Amino acid sequence: MNIEIICTGDEVLTGKITNTNFSYMAQKLEDVGLSVRWGTTVGDDRETLLAAFRQAGERADAVIVNGGLGPTVDDLSQEIAAQAAGVELVLHEEWLAKMQDFFSKRSRTMPPNNVKQAMLPATAEMLDNPIGTACGFAVDIGKARFFFTPGVPRELRRMLEEQVVPRILARSGAPTAIHLKRFHSYGLGESHVDQLLTGLEALDPTGGVKLGFRAHYPQLETKLTVRGTDMDDVHRKLAPVTAEVRKRLGNFIIAEDDQTLEGVILKALSAQDGTLSVVETFTAGQIAARIAHMPGAETVFRHGTVTRQLDHLFGVTVPPHLDQDTTEAVVRAAREQTGATHALAVLIELDDGADRIDFGGTIWIGIATAGRSEFRRSRILGGREWVRLGAVELGMDCLRRFLQGLPVVERIDFEKT
Repeated sequence: MNIEIICTGDEVLTGKITNTNFSYMAQKLEDVGLSVRWGTTVGDDRETLLAAFRQAGERADAVIVNGGLGPTVDDLSQEIAAQAAGVELVLHEEWLAKMQDFFSKRSRTMPPNNVKQAMLPATAEMLDNPIGTACGFAVDIGKARFFFTPGVPRELRRMLEEQVVPRILARSGAPTAIHLKRFHSYGLGESHVDQLLTGLEALDPTGGVKLGFRAHYPQLETKLTVRGTDMDDVHRKLAPVTAEVRKRLGNFIIAEDDQTLEGVILKALSAQDGTLSVVETFTAGQIAARIAHMPGAETVFRHGTVTRQLDHLFGVTVPPHLDQDTTEAVVRAAREQTGATHALAVLIELDDGADRIDFGGTIWIGIATAGRSEFRRSRILGGREWVRLGAVELGMDCLRRFLQGLPVVERIDFEKT
């Protein structure tokens, strides 16, 4: 099936905003076994938009158009879609009523120009937008089915998953049951994981399981897209493959599916009636930021210390160069003085010099409870941001391992001895 994505807007075309919507849509389609063949970016110009719609209608089977559904004069998608489809724009009374209700519930009066958002091509099928005023719609142009979506990312994502992808799958003739299984790992590079999982797809001789990766340092997402006649068939194909992934990647799997590393940590602490204090340097407080805001963290997250000064932490005198004794003294003092059951210290000693690919830092990690402590030292190169991101993930992963009874020290691909 030939799929095209058209992103509209002068601000996207000129680079004033980064087009994250395209990558999100392409990735979501890939996750269900659909590939994008063309990607087009068009400004807010009637003639250019019309030409892009007509060209896509000739070469594609399905087209997703993103943006241009707002109430302002430069929002042209409905108008040009009607022109390309050869039909009139008509007022969609159902959507107009929904917009009026949207504003009324917020004690606001709907501006007159919002009526424009309820003007759709006469032959259009409405695509619901439960969290905004931009009405999505589908219409045939040429030989393709066009799906028009809002540019606001959270509105797009909801509409794409609930309205657009199911319709495209139905048109593609794909199996009715498709499932995406995801493993999130830390510490292994993409090529290393690819090597570890060699031959994995052969566990399903029907060819219904497809392996893929998405690297976003410092994590790696391993994806299994599974097709079947129904969900029982999908689970039957998936079971031996997931078991093998868990076996081969082992302790490096930090979470699965919609889980996050911080969610796994919070759940483990809650299960142990634990509380947590964190001490972090150079990370800009990213460990605390990832944990403290989560639902349930109010009973777990006790204290966070964020500093760039290493000379004095919790009454511990820090020498010019860090060492294991100092790290362990800091983490023990943090736990005792904040009253937490668990404490994590992630202290970073940056190299001197300009930021460059061989610039690095030494990461000192300490974890302590009343009766146990663990220590880890690591060297990471790659520039200041690479060191910062790596330190955050390594520190959190060490805490996860500690809570799950796994070895805290296990060599990762990103560190230099």
